Amino acid sequence: MTLAAEELPVSLRIDAGARRVRLDPTDPAFVQDPYRAYAAIRAVCPFFFWEDYDHWCVTSHAEVGTLFRDRRFGRDLRHVATRTELGWPELPAHVARFYAFEDHSMLEREPPTHTRLRGLVNRAFVSRSVERLAPRIGALSHRLIDAIPTSGAFDLLPTFAEPIPVTVIAEMLGVPVADAPRLLDWSHKMVAMYQFGRTRAVEDDAVAATEAFVGYMRSVVARRRGQPGDDILSLLLAAEQDGDRLSEDELITNAILLLNAGHEATVHAIGNSVAFLLGGARPRQPWFATPERTAATVEELLRIAPPLHMFTRYALQPLEVDGVAFRTGDKIGLLIGAANHDPAVYEAPERFDPDRPSVPHVAFGAGIHFCIGAPLARLELQVALPILFERLPHLRLAETPRFADRYHFHGLEALRLQV
Repeated sequence: MTLAAEELPVSLRIDAGARRVRLDPTDPAFVQDPYRAYAAIRAVCPFFFWEDYDHWCVTSHAEVGTLFRDRRFGRDLRHVATRTELGWPELPAHVARFYAFEDHSMLEREPPTHTRLRGLVNRAFVSRSVERLAPRIGALSHRLIDAIPTSGAFDLLPTFAEPIPVTVIAEMLGVPVADAPRLLDWSHKMVAMYQFGRTRAVEDDAVAATEAFVGYMRSVVARRRGQPGDDILSLLLAAEQDGDRLSEDELITNAILLLNAGHEATVHAIGNSVAFLLGGARPRQPWFATPERTAATVEELLRIAPPLHMFTRYALQPLEVDGVAFRTGDKIGLLIGAANHDPAVYEAPERFDPDRPSVPHVAFGAGIHFCIGAPLARLELQVALPILFERLPHLRLAETPRFADRYHFHGLEALRLQV
């Protein structure tokens, strides 16, 4: 791919010899189209040091997949070294409560703690359990479409993309769906902690949201202890594995993780998918002509327009990757968005082609931290998207969609459409 200089982010500077890159993740050109920058970087140094983040990153599909599975890297270092031993400063007091909460998350732990936590939670997300939700997702999709205005423009995110995943995950967990607006607000503020260039105000909001969310979930869990139901919270309260149970802190943290992860990414997977399909001269069939075609279309949409673009890991021991020496505690960024557009495995990667030879994308990660909600996210897309385009066959963009400045997430600010 040949890229004109004016098409690239103005902040992009590549030192191929040193394998170092300057690229402001808030650069408007990068926010709206990160794939051009990924391609330019990959062409000269696919394994590079991103100076703005102060850590190494990898762009190739093969290497991202390998490093996701490399057990020499992990999300948690406490079993190999203390912050003092790593030369890290202590966490600032004003964010300590946020990270104390995260300490109980299976996403942030390594075996054996991760194995125990994931084993207890996983049974609710296996494909055969999730598939039973298809009728509920379908009914919800139809109800939301019934409320869409037939004249004028509307925003698909709050009217369709947000209610589906937040309703489904709330019902699965046993949390009142009527509380969804509060859950969404808390979730957005907590997830902002992972964005580039966060401010003190963002941190304070995240801590306050965390404490409010934890307090809320404690009350929900207390009710469930006395009145168990057919939901994940009740299952986790009763679950035992090798004589072990989740502590209340583990239960609450991982329930919040499921609520946050169960809708944040899927909202933008739906939004990105619809924006992509409406953004070019693409015939509407046979995107969803058959279940098989629908599944292939969804996988290609997840590849070409993933909502998460970076997943970071720490070296758990001294090691070498691509000639770069890593010390214990050094961070590496696995660039999911770049890997999913790697021309070494996807011919003409910017072309939408559900019929391309099957090469698994990495939108859900890989290895022991592979997204536990992947079966649910796939099902929500496979059910909701065909219904949307069948019910609204003349759906079109009312204005050019714009992506929000919150890298390493890649999701829209709004998606204004007309029917």
